[in-house]
Amino acid sequence: MKSSKAQITAKFHKIPMIRFEDQQLTSFSGLLIFQLLFKRIDLKQRLKKCFSHLKISPVFGRHLIVQLIIVHILIGFRRLREVDYYRDDPVVLRLMGLRKLPDVSTISRALSQMETEGVENVRQLSRSMVIEGLQRERLPRLTLDFDGTVQSTKGHAEGTSVGFNKVKKGARSYYPLFCTVAQTGQFFDLHHRPGNVHDSNGARRFMLNCLSEAKAQLPGAVLESRMDSAFFSQNILSIFNSNHVKFTASVPFERLTQLKEMIESRKRWRKIDSQWSYFETSWKPKSWEACYRFIFTRKKTRKQHKGMLQLHLFEPRDFDYYYKVIVTNKSESAKSVVLFHNGRGSQERIFGDAKNDAALNVIPSKRLAGNQL
Repeated sequence: MKSSKAQITAKFHKIPMIRFEDQQLTSFSGLLIFQLLFKRIDLKQRLKKCFSHLKISPVFGRHLIVQLIIVHILIGFRRLREVDYYRDDPVVLRLMGLRKLPDVSTISRALSQMETEGVENVRQLSRSMVIEGLQRERLPRLTLDFDGTVQSTKGHAEGTSVGFNKVKKGARSYYPLFCTVAQTGQFFDLHHRPGNVHDSNGARRFMLNCLSEAKAQLPGAVLESRMDSAFFSQNILSIFNSNHVKFTASVPFERLTQLKEMIESRKRWRKIDSQWSYFETSWKPKSWEACYRFIFTRKKTRKQHKGMLQLHLFEPRDFDYYYKVIVTNKSESAKSVVLFHNGRGSQERIFGDAKNDAALNVIPSKRLAGNQL
């Protein structure tokens, strides 16, 4: 379509007015939702009570530092020095209730000066808030999973030690024991430990505290638990029996010759599905007082062939079996118990998400109390 000259040309004589204004731009407008949430759960005042025992009154109180770390993780940052990226953001300042954010050195100094009582109060507050959410949900069944995860560091933070570290061998680390809620994907509680301890170190007392708290605060829920082979001991399993908690635990049957003999001599295996089969028995190690239900499972897997690769249209496949033994006090069918126990892998997803998205694998301070926070 052809345009006329009048449609194309124009005359402008007046000079436009230019104004320089503060637009209050933000990159974190989604935090407005959390402003309402923090007000509803009264987060700032509850954090302030955690440090009410302190006699000092700095400009940036300990509760403000903890709240800033929570906001820091919410908006996707990991390192303390990254506070400078949003220092002047109006929505962050509004959420914090401040006109100015603390410097990185102030945050680091506050973490290094954290003391055990304040950290313990924050841990209890976190657990109580998780319980409040579970009480609102009114879940008929609550599954508490117990396992540890490695937190590595390149430095020499207080309380770290060289222990088992599959990813960074020889690095110093912490090895905290976590209790997670399978239904909601939340951390219920944690027991902080150095990196050179066994999985079961301090586990008995920690598990007993978690189960007692859950039973007291959630009396209407049926409690269940899942564990790996590191917690296979009479002292730990007896906790669940005495508290009427259903559990499953992997059995390190490689070091129990009687169980290996049972597997080798077994001729008939009951089918669960196309891959899994099982048999079960009531058994106990010689030093134990009570018998438990042991479920022996095997999974059909393809045997790996090493050597030259020869492509054929039809190649015969050899199969091998992967064996696993589960100890439990549940009375359901073996299939239900196996499926329930195999769901324990969801805890690894919780750890992975927390390390990738919530800075679980970041050690921000050289002092133990600051890292426990």
